[in-house]
Amino acid sequence: MPVTQTLEADVLRRQDPELAEILLAEAHRQSTTLQLTAAENFASPAVLAALGSPLANKYAEGYPGARHHGGCEFADAAERLAVERARALFGAEHANVQAHSGSSAVLAAYAALLRPGDTVLAMGLPHGGHLTHGSPANFSGRWFDFVGYGVDAETGLIDRDQVRTLARAHRPKAVVCGSIAYPRHIDHAFFREVADEVGAYLIADAAHTVGLVAGRVAPSPVPYADIVCATTHKVLRGPRGGMILCGDELAGRVDRAVFPFTQGGAQMHTIAAKAVAFGEAATPAFAAYARRVVANARTLAAGLAAQGLAVTTGGTDTHLLTADPAPLGVDGRSARGRLAAAGMVLDCCALPHGDGRGLRLGTAAVTTQGMGEAEMTRIAALLAGVLRGRTESTRARAEVRELTGRFPPYPG
Repeated sequence: MPVTQTLEADVLRRQDPELAEILLAEAHRQSTTLQLTAAENFASPAVLAALGSPLANKYAEGYPGARHHGGCEFADAAERLAVERARALFGAEHANVQAHSGSSAVLAAYAALLRPGDTVLAMGLPHGGHLTHGSPANFSGRWFDFVGYGVDAETGLIDRDQVRTLARAHRPKAVVCGSIAYPRHIDHAFFREVADEVGAYLIADAAHTVGLVAGRVAPSPVPYADIVCATTHKVLRGPRGGMILCGDELAGRVDRAVFPFTQGGAQMHTIAAKAVAFGEAATPAFAAYARRVVANARTLAAGLAAQGLAVTTGGTDTHLLTADPAPLGVDGRSARGRLAAAGMVLDCCALPHGDGRGLRLGTAAVTTQGMGEAEMTRIAALLAGVLRGRTESTRARAEVRELTGRFPPYPG
């Protein structure tokens, strides 16, 4: 546990022992189980320190130099630093770092470009689309007319012919590219071409891949998309939050869509933590980390396939992979429960062109812990052993604890 967390725990033990026990239990859970959830990572001690900084006390509605509150000179400095670092890191003309989450960033992008009732073409939810890509339970599905494209039944890759055909048929106001469960690189140039053909805006939802873009191991959507929405956690390894990248011509519309249209006061402590993460992501060490994340994901995918799981698209280009455990005689939901009991934490996901659910795994967190390809092969074998019933959960959990004990998330 980092020094900052230890000090906070000591304060909480005295002030609120009940909550202190909950937080310590969560720290123990994270450090003694395998975090294979694709959307999670371990933020650095510096990021955690910024989250607990005095900027947590500051109200700062507005933007640097134009706040609705006094005493914002250091809040302004922190936000300007975050913006400058984000622009440099991703080669963007403009960056908005106030979005509270990836969903908030997407909402602001829609608010900047669309009006209720407009048609939007995005990846369908059963094929890997996000809630903000048209779910009827989400604002996107209620306010806009979404048309969903999908992946090819044989290859699992985005059906480019379908994308083009749907775009021509529906003439959307915007095209969205991006997914929460697609393991291959997105061809942003292709989506730009389709959007231009029908006179649509192109919105890239890079929530999962932006950290790989920062590490130069995934293609950047910035040169192609009108607006790029992203999260600052996941592979980027920053605080939970969102950001938006765009060109100068849309900067004003994007900023107004974030504040005052969809959000109020900025979370300045989180923005400070974003600045820390952007600085860390600009280093050679982070680029090396991103390369290891992808190498680990490919090794884990190959290991699971060798163990008999059906890995979609035959592998991965990114930090995540999806697999069907049905060949091992178990469905996705049951598999997730068995693995959780064995100390292996991951998600379920929809399986395109199927009735069941699969598993979605990611390697960002375990790579942060220092695990490599040898450990990925071991994890694949352990996972399959649990699902086949050959490895009891108690024995599996002991193996997991031995592994996490050698690779603690916060050494020392």
